[in-house]
Amino acid sequence: MFHNKTLLITGGTGSFGNAVLDRFLTTDIKEIRIFSRDELKQDNMRHFYQQNYPQYSDKLKFYIGDVRDLRSVKNAIHGVDYIFHAAALKQVPSCEFFPVEAVKTNVLGTENVLTAAIEEGVRKVICLSTDKAAYPVNAMGTSKAMMEKVIVAKSRTVSPEKTEICCTRYGNVMCSRGSVIPLFISQIKEGKAITVTEPAMTRFIMSLSEAVELVVFAFQNAASGDIMVQKAPACTIEILAQAVRQLFHAENEIKVIGIRHGEKMYETLLTNEECAHAVDMGNFYRVPCDKRDLNYDKYFKDGDKERSKLREFNSSNTELLDIDQVKEKLLSLQYIRDEIAKWEARAL
Repeated sequence: MFHNKTLLITGGTGSFGNAVLDRFLTTDIKEIRIFSRDELKQDNMRHFYQQNYPQYSDKLKFYIGDVRDLRSVKNAIHGVDYIFHAAALKQVPSCEFFPVEAVKTNVLGTENVLTAAIEEGVRKVICLSTDKAAYPVNAMGTSKAMMEKVIVAKSRTVSPEKTEICCTRYGNVMCSRGSVIPLFISQIKEGKAITVTEPAMTRFIMSLSEAVELVVFAFQNAASGDIMVQKAPACTIEILAQAVRQLFHAENEIKVIGIRHGEKMYETLLTNEECAHAVDMGNFYRVPCDKRDLNYDKYFKDGDKERSKLREFNSSNTELLDIDQVKEKLLSLQYIRDEIAKWEARAL
């Protein structure tokens, strides 16, 4: 479906954007547009792909702009077939202190992307959400929950034959920018204590390639207004820290520093309310859009006597990985293998 098509990635210089490039650049896609506000990251990305993938680098086009600015979004979207909307403020503590900034990027920025996409006749838009949007307790999760509402509402305003608008929701992506695993590795290398907030806290874990495959699955299978959820395993923060420490053969102390602003003990990917009408698709859940309009008084309907047997899917009732399983998952990542090799080379 991507043959000879043009793909735009908002927030394209981030971890997800780089993973998408690894997945698509060498295929028969016509063009990949990187849209972001950081010219340095764009320049670094441009030089990297010119140096390492010279035969494909001409497919890459770079656009400076901000999803908060509708005009700059429109400048990048003309002629685009598909959009991965990944631009977001994602750091929980930062959003707690600057919640309006989270609203500007995550809510209003998404509205701008969807408005421009509809006006330009983009075929399909996939927006990236987070487990923190389900039962949100922090500003980041609340802004992402509102983002999801914007996505579903927008999907009702446009014919799916013109523009399909869908959403994916997933948990923590291992080794993504600003995530905890690179912090653990840095602390090990600097001889510092490994800091964990609360040992019993659980989090979903998945790789960047798995996150990309969820988006591709949504492109192929989601209907307009759908929220697609990938089933993922989880582990406790203590297990994760111990797994990283063992992989680096380190003896750094694990120090408990307490829960940060806005953090939960566990995260939810599928709420009980969504379970009432969610569809189990094997490795994924599909939460279809409620297509009813505001004219409720036209209809009289008894309550549904049967509901789905699914129940809330969270990081405490999913498959919990032990240390060896987490180590195996970590070793599947090139970033981890490279960091271990650097660490072992320094030790020699």
